[in-house]
Amino acid sequence: MTAAASHPTPTSAVKVGGKKRKSPYPGWFYLPAAVIYGVFFLLPTFSSAYYSLTRWTLDEATFIGLENFAQFLREPFLVQGLINTLTFAVVTSGMKVVLGLALGVLLTSEIVARGWLRSVIFFPVLVSTIGVGITFTVLMHPTEGMINHALAAVGIPGPAWLTNPKLALLSVALVDVWKGVGLATIIFIAGMAAIPVDYYEAARIDGASKFEQFLHVTLPLCRPATVTVITLSFIGGLKSFDLVWTMTKGGPGFSSDVIASVIYKQYQAGFYGLSTAGNVVLFILIAGLAVPLSMFLNRKEGHE
Repeated sequence: MTAAASHPTPTSAVKVGGKKRKSPYPGWFYLPAAVIYGVFFLLPTFSSAYYSLTRWTLDEATFIGLENFAQFLREPFLVQGLINTLTFAVVTSGMKVVLGLALGVLLTSEIVARGWLRSVIFFPVLVSTIGVGITFTVLMHPTEGMINHALAAVGIPGPAWLTNPKLALLSVALVDVWKGVGLATIIFIAGMAAIPVDYYEAARIDGASKFEQFLHVTLPLCRPATVTVITLSFIGGLKSFDLVWTMTKGGPGFSSDVIASVIYKQYQAGFYGLSTAGNVVLFILIAGLAVPLSMFLNRKEGHE
C-alpha cells in the first residue's frame, strides 16, 4: 500500500454510517470576509439609514422621521446637481469606453515600445485624485496656466476652463477621463487578449480588412469588457466628488455642483442629519440606475 493510499486526501465530505456528510470546516473560511463586510459595509449602511431619520450631533440624536428627506428634496440646487451628476456620468463613461477601446486596439497591435506605452497609459490611475485635481487646476488657470499658454503660442485664445459656468463641469469631466481611461484600456486589452487567434485567421482568409476584423470580430467578442467598463465608469461618475471639489468646489456658483458636493455643503453647514439623508438618496440613485443598466447589458450579452 502506498503512502497516498494510507493517507487519503482531505475532502469536504466525511463518511458517517455509510452516508456522506458535508464537513463544516470550509464554511469557516467565509467568516473573516463576512466580518469585514459586516463591519465596513452593513453596519455603516444601516447606521446611515437610521441617522438619516434623525437630527443628530456628536452628543445626541432626535428622531424626526422623513423630514430630512423632504427638506433635502426641496434643496433649491438639487435639480441642478442631479442634472450635472447624470451629465458627468454619461460623458465620462462614454469617453472612457471610446478612448479605452481605441487605445486597447492600438496597444494590442505590433507597435514599437508597446509595453512602455501601456505603463504610461495606466500611470494616471495610480496617482492621487486630489493631486491630479490640484495639478490640473494650475494647468487650467485662465491666464497663468500652461494649457492656455500652449494654445496662445499657436494663436488660439484659451478659454476660462474652470471659471466659465458653461465649461467648468466639462473641464472636470475631461480630467476625470484622462485619469481613468488607463483602467478602461487595461480591461479592453485583457478582453482582446482572450479572443482566440483563429477568429482573426478565418476573417483574413475570407478577405476581411483590418477594419472589418475589428467590426465583426474584436467588437462583438469584447462585449464583456465593454459592459464592465460602462458599468464601472457610470457608477464612478455618479458618485464622483473628490475631483469636482478639488477643482471647482461646485462653482462657479453652482454650475458644476454634483449631488455629492451638495451633500458635502450641507455637512459643512452642520446639517448632519440632512447630509446623511442625502447620502441615502445618492445610494438609492446609484443602485436605481446602475443595477438596471447592468442587468440590461448582461441580458443583451446573453441573447447574442
